[in-house]
Amino acid sequence: MKIKKMTLATTAVTAALALSGCGGGEPTGSAGQAPPAPTSSAAGQQVSADHNEADIAFAQGMIPHHRQAVDMANLAADRAESDQVKQLATAIQQAQGPEIQQLQGFLAAWGAPESGGMPNMSQEHNMPGMEQNGMSGMSGMMSDQQMQQLEQASGVEFDRMWLQMMIAHHEGAVQMAQTELRDGRNPEAKALAQTIIDAQQTEITQMQEMLG
Repeated sequence: MKIKKMTLATTAVTAALALSGCGGGEPTGSAGQAPPAPTSSAAGQQVSADHNEADIAFAQGMIPHHRQAVDMANLAADRAESDQVKQLATAIQQAQGPEIQQLQGFLAAWGAPESGGMPNMSQEHNMPGMEQNGMSGMSGMMSDQQMQQLEQASGVEFDRMWLQMMIAHHEGAVQMAQTELRDGRNPEAKALAQTIIDAQQTEITQMQEMLG
């Protein structure tokens, strides 16, 4: 009787293992459920693969836009007289440098080139001479001539010119970010666009107060 009981127990265990083995071969998730959106890792960040042309245009356009802002901020170190201008310039460098890397990460994850622009941008904030700079259609970008004028200025004159130019530059960035919120699809790109709007609108108010 003992042997018979052991045989029955062994048979039950074997059947259970067989059922378990069949279940283990099933793909994860039930039929009819869409898999989660794939993500790619770029520059240490997780980026959703879900994107559209507006997302690509936003990243391609904001990279050179941010680079010019950083260039302008770099000039303040040895040209500005106001400590407030120097502090704001440092804050811009610290914020927009990492954002450039984040935008580059977006494009790398999407398999898109870094070159490009914002074809749907309004000309409202364009500055004279932008066509000469190869940045036609890019909101708020300074021309080569304007950048040269800024480089040649110093002291109070530099402070005033820098604030006026940076306000226009920030207004352009806000407009570009608003376009991304309206037309974009990628959640990380739209989150960055909102961050840009919040930060740069605050800085616009600060710079307007500094101009008096």
